Amino acid sequence: MSTIEREAMEYDVVIVGAGPAGLSAAIRLKQLDADLNVVVLEKGSEVGAHILSGAVLDPCGLDALIPDWKEKGAPLNTPVTEDKFYMLGEAGQLRIPNAPMPPLMNNHGNYIVSMGNVCRWMAEQAEALGVEIFPGMSCSELVYGDNGEVKGVVAGVFGLEADGSYGPNTEPGMELHGKYVFLSEGVRGSLAKEVIAKYDLQAGKEPQKFGIGMKEIWEIDPAKHKQGSVTHTMGWPLNSNAGGGSFIYHLENNQVYVGFVVHLNYANPHLYPYMEFQRFKHHPMVAELLEGGKRVAYGARAISEGGEQSMCKMVAPGVALLGCSVGMVNVPRIKGNHNAMLSGKAAAEAAFDAIQDGRSADELTAYETEVRTGAIGKDLSKVRNVKPMWSKWGMLPSLALGGLDMWVASIFGKPLFGSMSHGKNDADSTGRASLYPKIDYPKPDGKLSFDRLTNVSFSFTNHEESQPAHLKLKDPTIPVAVNLRDFDEPAQRYCPAGVYEVVEKDGAKQFVVNFQNCVHCKTCDIKDPSQNITWTVPQGGDGPNYPNM
Repeated sequence: MSTIEREAMEYDVVIVGAGPAGLSAAIRLKQLDADLNVVVLEKGSEVGAHILSGAVLDPCGLDALIPDWKEKGAPLNTPVTEDKFYMLGEAGQLRIPNAPMPPLMNNHGNYIVSMGNVCRWMAEQAEALGVEIFPGMSCSELVYGDNGEVKGVVAGVFGLEADGSYGPNTEPGMELHGKYVFLSEGVRGSLAKEVIAKYDLQAGKEPQKFGIGMKEIWEIDPAKHKQGSVTHTMGWPLNSNAGGGSFIYHLENNQVYVGFVVHLNYANPHLYPYMEFQRFKHHPMVAELLEGGKRVAYGARAISEGGEQSMCKMVAPGVALLGCSVGMVNVPRIKGNHNAMLSGKAAAEAAFDAIQDGRSADELTAYETEVRTGAIGKDLSKVRNVKPMWSKWGMLPSLALGGLDMWVASIFGKPLFGSMSHGKNDADSTGRASLYPKIDYPKPDGKLSFDRLTNVSFSFTNHEESQPAHLKLKDPTIPVAVNLRDFDEPAQRYCPAGVYEVVEKDGAKQFVVNFQNCVHCKTCDIKDPSQNITWTVPQGGDGPNYPNM
C-alpha cells in the first residue's frame, strides 16, 4: 500500500478501463440495482481514445446486455454483406471457398464497427443509468487491505518529477475503494499483470500468447467502395517467417479499415512487423483498392491469442479480471469484443449477488464459473487448437487440420484433437540473431506505405515530456549488453511506434527510449527476449487519441 497521504472515496464497485468489458459491467450493475455506487476510470483523454479493434462485431454481447440497442441508436450501421478469404502470393491470390469453412466462421448477422464509437455510445448508456465515468484518470497502483485483498486503486497522479519522485507540483491522486475492483485494462494491463503475479493466477495454465495488430483507416475512391464487404488474407508477405494475416473491412462513408496481425511467437528477431504491414499494402489486390485514396488514421495494439487453455484464474480476493485482461479472443474468428461484453455482464451479476448477500472482498467464483461454462467458454472451446496448430505445424497444415477440428467441435461440441499445448511464451520464442537471415524491406513510398514515425502522427499520440518514462527498464544495461549482442535488439523492430532506438554516441552504443511515441500497445512488455521492459501507465489523458478506431 502506498505511504502517500491521499483522500479516499468509497464505491460498491470500482472498474478500471472503459472498454467493452468495463462498460458492460457498469451498465449491468446499475440495471440490477440503481442504488449501487459504480465508478469507471479510463486512462484515455476520453472514452474510446485508446480503443483499437478490427472490428467485425458479433452483437450477441449487446443483445444480452441491451436488447433494444438498435432503438437506442447503437453505432452498428454496417452489416456484413460479403465474406471473402484469400491466400496471397507475392503477385496474386487464391480465394478460399466459404462452403467448407466451419459455421462459426460465418459473419452473417455481424457488423463492421468502430469499437471506439461503440464504447462512446456505451458510456452514454452507463451515465444515463447513474454510473460515474472519469476519463483522463490513469490507475497507477493497487490498494490492498489488511488481509491481502484488493481494496481499491490509486488514480489521478499528475506532475511527478522526471525521476518518479513527488515534487512541489505533484498531484498525489486519490484512492478509490470498492467492495470489489474490476480490472478491464485490455491486453497486458499493468494492474492485471501485478494481480496475476501476486496471486499466481497463471499457475497450471498454458502461457498466454499474443499478436501485434496494426490498423489504418483509409478513405478510398467511392467507385471501389463496397460497404459491408469483409476480406481476410493469409500467406504473403509473412509466409513461413511468422503467423498472421490481414483484414480489410469496408465501413460507411467510403472508408476502409486495413489491418495486419503478426503472431508474436516468431523466431527471427530480424522480423519487422510494421514493415510487413507496409509491404502487404503493395500486393496488387490491395494496392488497386487503395490507390487514389488517403490514409487518415493509424494505430496498434497487442491481441491476446492463447484462448481457452491460456485463460488465467480470473478472481482473487476483492478483484476480478475481465475481457482481454484474461484473454477471451476467438482467434480464427478474429473476435473478442462480444466475449468482453459477456464477461463484464457475468462479473456484474456475481458482484451484485455477493453484495446482496452482504459479502465483499472475497473471490467471485460464480463469475469464473459462468465464463468457463457459459457462452464464452463454449465459444472458445471449439477453437482452442487453432493457434497451437499454427504455431507447431505452420499455416497450410493448420488450415486443414484446424478446419477439421472446428467442424468436429461445431457438430459434437468438442474438438477432435483434445486440448493442445502452446509451448514457449512469446519472449522465449525469439531466436538468436546469428541463426536467422536478415530481411530486406523496401523503403516506404509515401503513397501506399509510410515510415513509422509519420504514421504514428496519425495516431494523434501525445505524452507530457517532463514526466518519468512509463516504459521501465529493469536493468538499463541489458538492451546493449545482451539484447543487441544476442538478438540484434529486436525492440528496434517489434515496436510499431518507433519508441526504441540503438544509437551511437562517443563511440558507444546506447539504447534510447522515446516514450513520447508510445501508442500503448504493450508489445515491448510481451516480446522483449530478456523480459527487461515493463509497461506502466503514464499520467492520465496521455497516449493515442484514436478518433474512429
